[in-house]
Amino acid sequence: MMSARYQTVSGLKWLLAALVLSLLLVEGVYRISPLETAEHLYSDLWHRLNGVRYAPQHVALVAVDDQSLAQFSEDPLVFWTPLFARACETLQQAGVSLIGVDFLFTITPEKWIAKLQLKDTEGLKNYDQAFRKMLGTGKIVLVGSLVRGHEGDADTLLLPHQDYLLSVPDFDLVSHIGYANLKSDEDGRIRRYEMAPGANLAPELAEGAPRLALGALLAIRASGKRVDAGAWEIAGHMMAAHQSARISYAGPPGTIPKISFSRLLGENALQDPEVQGLRGKVVIIGGDFIGMNDVHDTPYSGSLSGAEGVLMTGPEIQASIVETLLSGKVTAPVSDGVRWGVCLMLTALTLLLYRNLSPWSGLGILAIAGAATLVLAWALFQGFRLFPAAHLQLGLLMAYTLSYGGRLTREEREKRFIRSVFRRYVADNVVDALLLSGKMPDLGGEKATVTVLFSDIRNFTTISEKLDAHEVVEFLNRYFERVCTIILAEGGTIDKFIGDAVMVQFGAPVPYPDHAARALRAALAMREAAADFRQWMSERFADRDLPLFDIGIGIHTGDAIAGNIGSSKRMEYTVIGDTVNLASRLEGSCKTLGCVIAASSETLKAAGVVVETGPGNMIYVKGREAPVEVFEVMDLKSKEATCFDG
Repeated sequence: MMSARYQTVSGLKWLLAALVLSLLLVEGVYRISPLETAEHLYSDLWHRLNGVRYAPQHVALVAVDDQSLAQFSEDPLVFWTPLFARACETLQQAGVSLIGVDFLFTITPEKWIAKLQLKDTEGLKNYDQAFRKMLGTGKIVLVGSLVRGHEGDADTLLLPHQDYLLSVPDFDLVSHIGYANLKSDEDGRIRRYEMAPGANLAPELAEGAPRLALGALLAIRASGKRVDAGAWEIAGHMMAAHQSARISYAGPPGTIPKISFSRLLGENALQDPEVQGLRGKVVIIGGDFIGMNDVHDTPYSGSLSGAEGVLMTGPEIQASIVETLLSGKVTAPVSDGVRWGVCLMLTALTLLLYRNLSPWSGLGILAIAGAATLVLAWALFQGFRLFPAAHLQLGLLMAYTLSYGGRLTREEREKRFIRSVFRRYVADNVVDALLLSGKMPDLGGEKATVTVLFSDIRNFTTISEKLDAHEVVEFLNRYFERVCTIILAEGGTIDKFIGDAVMVQFGAPVPYPDHAARALRAALAMREAAADFRQWMSERFADRDLPLFDIGIGIHTGDAIAGNIGSSKRMEYTVIGDTVNLASRLEGSCKTLGCVIAASSETLKAAGVVVETGPGNMIYVKGREAPVEVFEVMDLKSKEATCFDG
């Protein structure tokens, strides 16, 4: 920490590094998707908050519900093919676009009777002729199922009975059979659909086998596209056979328009307004009755209260896939440009705010940024765009950790550096106070108002000539030990020793508001210490005929430049300027004034205490045109008063 500029540049470099590392983390995690579960939780929440997202226009459901089962309770479902034929005929007369039957007819009534080994089955030969005839129109799509093989075994097919397959025009199973298999995520919820579920079929089964999922097949045929193509443009969006995409659910269960199967069998069904409302739509006939196993978890299955929500039937999920494709309402991730732009802007903004805030305040910023991420993600969801909120929140947490982790590390280094710089000049408690103040000195140079004290020993040359080298060092060390204790006790900074002289500043690096009073108290204590030391000198060197030991002290208050000054190999913290020069001159004037302590009027005014002084004197100092008013300092009368007794 050489200067404020250095600190700023260093801080900006770390901020940039934290920004880059956070963005790289977000991108890396986004690509390998370990937070996919968290993103699912958020997108599910958006579904539940939003409720009904839009009104379906292209698809409707015909439900074989409890009412329908009650109306034909005497007939097992296997014998319902004539009813399905009547219902499909009504739908075709009503002008529906295409019919999907989400019931897997794996056995015919004849085969069912034969399986029971009942006699007289001749009457059943034409039982479902109407249904087969309806299949021959080519406007009905049946369902099959892929049964996945275990541990690498080939998949098998579960298809409608061959008698029904033979009724399909040209035996074109690809155009008339769609897989009912639904794609679920790891948590069991259905959020995506596949155009063509990948099948690992044996060669003898693969040729001519169904290819597309039920929802995709219905949408492709309803849009007039070729079923055997490799990709399709539907409602302005291209979808390839190998692709999967998100289902843009129109809303929670019950959002897709639905009528009861039994209403299609009424005498005046074609006059029913709801039946007439099916014109031009794709209609899926499926089960929706108590005890049906074809129900699934979707984004709406949870609830805001934490309780389990309503499950959605398989036919309604198939209808949602059809609506997604035909409406063109594709729920897709935001572009990389938007994702990077938002991440960059929000992460950089929080990092800038962290620079001047405490970690606790930073947590508040982190919480606000995290909440803003959710609001943004929810807003984009309204436009059928998914924003990776969890990934950005991870990046924001990373930025917070790096910012404050780096700052704490940097501050710890700065504190160690400050201790290494100032422990030679000031007392440990002063260094502690400096560090606790939270304001580090600008070692690169700063202007400060200080009080400078100069003190030297009178007749030092004569004394040193009468003592040998060891004795000179002995008495200087003993003397400086006493006065330095006094200086440090008052919070003074020992700037340097110049032979027998010592330079001290008060007010830097710790900006004490009473620095002038501290300097005066230190000077008076030094005068007393010098008087005591005079006795020690006379006893220690009794036979040397030394002059009486005495000192001179000059004190001045004013502005100075404080900083670490020197070369790259040796630097020292010091103050420089006219204030320093004048304090040195005042120390020299003590000889002519005949006093021990000489202080300028600026120091006395800044002291804030009543100072007992001798007569004032105007002295001229080299380099100054105007004289300087100087007073001999005798004593301090009160620490509470606010003026000096001049």
